[in-house]
Amino acid sequence: MPNSRSAPSIFHFAIAFGTGGLLTLMILFNGTLAVYGSLFFASWVPHLMGTFAALLFLAILRPKRAMAKRPPLWAYLGGVSGGVTVILTSATVNTALALSGTIALGLAGQMIFSLIADAKGLFGLPQRMPSARDLCALALIMSGSLILIFFGGGL
Repeated sequence: MPNSRSAPSIFHFAIAFGTGGLLTLMILFNGTLAVYGSLFFASWVPHLMGTFAALLFLAILRPKRAMAKRPPLWAYLGGVSGGVTVILTSATVNTALALSGTIALGLAGQMIFSLIADAKGLFGLPQRMPSARDLCALALIMSGSLILIFFGGGL
């Protein structure tokens, strides 16, 4: 796995920010599907649509393989974790947590797991211990999530 640690540009920040917005829309749409169908329906529809979109992009773009060797088997588990994520977020977005609470706690969970993955060097990542800045950011995210969930309804 290549490790290019150049400083992120404004373009990288914009893409990451836009991805967060798309993720929020996805969770909203999937939660709406869950209301009209089931949690499994809300998971299968976006995954089926994503499969068709990926096949269409592959057919149009015909990308070359970046590497001759195959990825590790665990890399294929992204679809499983994605499916479970869709099911669980579709369930929680229709509760008292609502969309903002679901997103806030999801972000906190992602941050905790990523800090553990960095510290342990999981999935071929370079091993890096969390810094004080990382832990401070996690504390702020957790605090903001709790404020949003418990005190955000009155605004």
